[in-house]
Amino acid sequence: MVPLRLFNSLTRSIETFEPVHPGEARVYTCGPTVYNFQHVGNMRAYVFADTLGRVLSFKGYKLHHIINITDVGHLTSDADEGADKMETAAAKAGKSAWDIARFYTDAYWRDIERLNIRQPATWSIATEYVPAMIDFAKSIEANCYQLPSGLYFDTATVPEYGRLARSKIDEGESRIEPVEGKRHPTDFAIWRATPPGETRQMEWDSPWGRGAPGWHLECSVMSEALLGFPFDIHTGGIDHREIHHPNEIAQNQARCHSADSGARIWMHNNFLIDRGGKMSKSKGEFLTLQALVDRGFHPLAYRLMCLQAHYRSELEFTFENLAAAFTRLKRMIMAAEKLPDAETAEVTDKRIVAELAAFDEAVSDDLNTAKALTHFETALTTKGFDAGQRRAALAQMDAVLGLKVLELSRAKLRLRPADTAMDEPAIETRLLQRKEARAAKDFATSDRIRDELAAAGVEVMDGDPLGWDWKLAC
Repeated sequence: MVPLRLFNSLTRSIETFEPVHPGEARVYTCGPTVYNFQHVGNMRAYVFADTLGRVLSFKGYKLHHIINITDVGHLTSDADEGADKMETAAAKAGKSAWDIARFYTDAYWRDIERLNIRQPATWSIATEYVPAMIDFAKSIEANCYQLPSGLYFDTATVPEYGRLARSKIDEGESRIEPVEGKRHPTDFAIWRATPPGETRQMEWDSPWGRGAPGWHLECSVMSEALLGFPFDIHTGGIDHREIHHPNEIAQNQARCHSADSGARIWMHNNFLIDRGGKMSKSKGEFLTLQALVDRGFHPLAYRLMCLQAHYRSELEFTFENLAAAFTRLKRMIMAAEKLPDAETAEVTDKRIVAELAAFDEAVSDDLNTAKALTHFETALTTKGFDAGQRRAALAQMDAVLGLKVLELSRAKLRLRPADTAMDEPAIETRLLQRKEARAAKDFATSDRIRDELAAAGVEVMDGDPLGWDWKLAC
């Protein structure tokens, strides 16, 4: 295998992956704040992190992957201002913050499963680490100062603060909440004291008053506790590159009394955007994975759409793009269904070996899944390959892509839209009746059945090049 090369946001360069611990890969991924459903833009980050983990496994590393669940401390603005998202959601719903966290964590985990994202070694829940957060904060008090509103980190006490975001302390306007008494605009809260006369649902006693940890503190504490400093790779969305991750790095430097960032490589996926700009829950309406399923799209069509673009490129979401990815997935499934049954065999055919090598070269080049997909499809469709060797090669490749091409069937790709009353047997029965009517040249009956199916959300696909008899209209 060729060396794995990854783009490091910290150095803005492609680097050869060299693990801290030989044979191991330790990865931390910033997980969701569970105050609402995750929109499909959020889920791109987890498809990316899963792909990274799958590539590391493919390359032979023992993967230790952590994804956190933020159930406290994240404010309504990523710029570290406003109210706690969990407290706000709980008040709006008239429920406890703990109930809100459990409900939306379960919803997120369902989406993880439907996208065939592998389970990490550990789901780290922020509220389970509050005592460790207080201990961590005590250890870096020399880099902090206290105000009535809480404990703040002095960003001037660490080297090259903002290097990840390519920003400097004295440049531009503050991206962080203005607080009276802050020494520098970029200083951020380590611990937020509950204001006098108020009571939070989630609050703890600390040396700096009763309150809750800052969002940035959580990831530093959990990554150190579960992976140790330094570890190999820290991932997240590109929005984390500007504030959250620079603040994590500052805390890690203070903790380790060095210029080290905590992780050797920092990786960020770009935005999924719609025609109105990047997706955001703050705009009110947003697309969830369930919304795509309700319109008849299989979740793995969305996964494939993500894999068709490089993770560092912006990816525009349209239903046309999703439909094209779904058609491509259907073609793959149809080709796989035509493969002869055979026991997997050692890959020795030079042509299959070449496709595997080209696939390895692509994913080793900073996770170039778009190129890797072409080699997967070549191995899937080229005539004359030994059946057992082909299946073995496809299984190795799909272990990286996570598309379940050898497991799914054409029937399993059909999902009924939420507003479609007809089930699949009923659809097939009416289609058979329509075929009989057409054969008898009873076009009035044929048209009536077609219109009936259309009203139920089923589009009849006469002459479809894929040989698909029908699809669920979106």
